[in-house]
Amino acid sequence: MFDFLSKKFSGVLGWLKDRGRLSEENIQQALDQVREALLEADVPLEITTAFLEQIKSDVLGQKIQSSLNPGQHLIKIVHEKLLDFLGGKNALAQVNLPIPSVVLVMGLQGSGKTTTIAKLAHWIIQQAKIRGKTRRILVASVDFYRPAAIEQLEILAKRVGVDFYRAHSTEPVAAAVEIAHYFKAGHYEHLLLDTAGRLHIDDQMMQELVQINAKIAPKYKFLVLDSMTGQESLRVAQAFEQAVGFNSAILTKMDSDTRGGAAFAFKFALKKPISFVGAGEKPEDLESFIPERMTSRILGMGDIMTLIEKAHENISQDEQEEITKKMIDGNFSLQDFASQLSLIDKLGSLQKIVRYLPGMNTLSSEDLERGQHDIKRFNAIISSMTSKERNFPHLLDGSRKKRVALGSGTTVQDINQLLQRFEQSKQFVKMFKKPGKFKRFFK
Repeated sequence: MFDFLSKKFSGVLGWLKDRGRLSEENIQQALDQVREALLEADVPLEITTAFLEQIKSDVLGQKIQSSLNPGQHLIKIVHEKLLDFLGGKNALAQVNLPIPSVVLVMGLQGSGKTTTIAKLAHWIIQQAKIRGKTRRILVASVDFYRPAAIEQLEILAKRVGVDFYRAHSTEPVAAAVEIAHYFKAGHYEHLLLDTAGRLHIDDQMMQELVQINAKIAPKYKFLVLDSMTGQESLRVAQAFEQAVGFNSAILTKMDSDTRGGAAFAFKFALKKPISFVGAGEKPEDLESFIPERMTSRILGMGDIMTLIEKAHENISQDEQEEITKKMIDGNFSLQDFASQLSLIDKLGSLQKIVRYLPGMNTLSSEDLERGQHDIKRFNAIISSMTSKERNFPHLLDGSRKKRVALGSGTTVQDINQLLQRFEQSKQFVKMFKKPGKFKRFFK
């Protein structure tokens, strides 16, 4: 997500931060690099120009803070303007759906509407769980033009644990009314209604949506947009806004080869918020679009808060406390090391995790794939050890290593690498326990 923009901006900002003074020439050089990055990310020319003009105006109009050198001052301005373009510091981070509420989900065919509905249902359930509550959710579809759409939604509903209703009517508007009646009669709290999409905007689809909107009066309307379509997604959004209107957008396929231009330009061009971004196929692969965090991520500054939230969602409090206690007490075995690796796996692939870590956007996909392969290999090695060997790794002499290597399909060299990583982890924990040593580690 935003990998392309992040790498481009990191290059520009890395070049800037060491500049002791700013001249008109190196300011223009920096802005030219930013312009190139935005245009390559498929940000429209007029929006790119507006962004750069605002930066240039502020660079020339503000006094440099005494605590910042000129290069850092320009980076600060870029950060502020990027945050404004993405929605601003105080933009609503999450959607608050009233109870009861009918939610209309719209978008073109192939944008990921049906999968997004399952993700939304999962998100609502998780938000309620945080507050110690449960939610009765109904999902349904009036997409009779794509035969597999309704079956797909039924399967996804079962997977996330919500109710599904199949309308008897096969006429979209009549079916929507039938579904709304079933929703009210069943005393559900939320209805997520999947609508028909087309490969492109057409009048019939829009008229159908206009009628459905008038009949069921949804409390909230999401527009699902394929971020891979770049500038086209902005034109699609404008067409939906003119015809039926919507409250906010959800950008999908942000884990693909998208360059992030649609997200950058959306708020500025449409004056509408982005509520979520989808990055993956799993129900949990839906993130709240929080402009301040996204700005930091694009600029290569990481997003630790989102990573912490994901840890709380995917790793139980007991698991976190148990592994932390063992590390602090020094009773950290290879079995615990394997448990630590499995906790990392619960957060997703390394490719996903490093996006939240400051300065990690320069790692190549080959490095990340190698790291992911190491985790799988280490787990296989530890699984091939006896319980005693996991708790007392010093017992692993030459003959034991050969046996473990044979059982795990690895080599003795791989086992030595694992043991080296394990010792490094233990040393790192010891540094945390002794602040003085930890400080010297960075000198």
